Amino acid sequence: MKKIHIIILTLLLPVINAFAKGNDNDEKNALSKWLAGAVVTPNAITTYGLEHCFMVEPVSDMVFQRINGKSYHQNPHIQCSDLRYLKVLHYDGNGQIKLGELICNKAIALDLLTIFRELYDNHYPIERMQLIDDFDANDEKSMRANNTSCFCYRTISNSTKISKHALGLAVDINPLYNPYYRRYRNGRVKIQPSNAARYCDRKKQFAYKIDSNDLCYKLFIKHGFQWGGAWTSLKDYQHFEK
Repeated sequence: MKKIHIIILTLLLPVINAFAKGNDNDEKNALSKWLAGAVVTPNAITTYGLEHCFMVEPVSDMVFQRINGKSYHQNPHIQCSDLRYLKVLHYDGNGQIKLGELICNKAIALDLLTIFRELYDNHYPIERMQLIDDFDANDEKSMRANNTSCFCYRTISNSTKISKHALGLAVDINPLYNPYYRRYRNGRVKIQPSNAARYCDRKKQFAYKIDSNDLCYKLFIKHGFQWGGAWTSLKDYQHFEK
């Protein structure tokens, strides 16, 4: 029986090695091209260099091509040179390490880099962190996918006022589980994303929930951000702004 096992293992070993090599190549490619959303292993990170996985960079021509005409439009309020592209690592709710990316205002870039590094070090779960342009710069699509994002040139909902997101000064964290909620005087209720009603009851316990005991909340407050979950006229549990 041992001989049979040895023969089977000998036959399978080249296949196993080829599979492992293929995975290694996939991870190297994902890291070198920084393919946000890709899952990587600790070994791949060590080889690549953890110091290269938390970076602040000017918006490159390649990144600008992704955002131009979507989350970014020519405007009198903010120029592309005012923005920064962040590379970060984050854990998801299943304990996998993923590549993440954000575009933010240069004024808060180092704050965010420090915050997300500490969240990563503490295995804080963030499901997804890709540019909102991967969701056609559509807030509803991005939020439904529980995508953490920052910059998107737009006005505040039902307003002509420029949003803090338009200036790259606001971040939405795990938005599906931390929705925007507002009840108007006429009884109408607005929830964003629209499929997040079950997460508006903040007395319940569920994954990715942000409250005042949460590490994410504590870090953003420590760095001088305001939390939308503390507002009185409405609640925006995903939202931190400066």
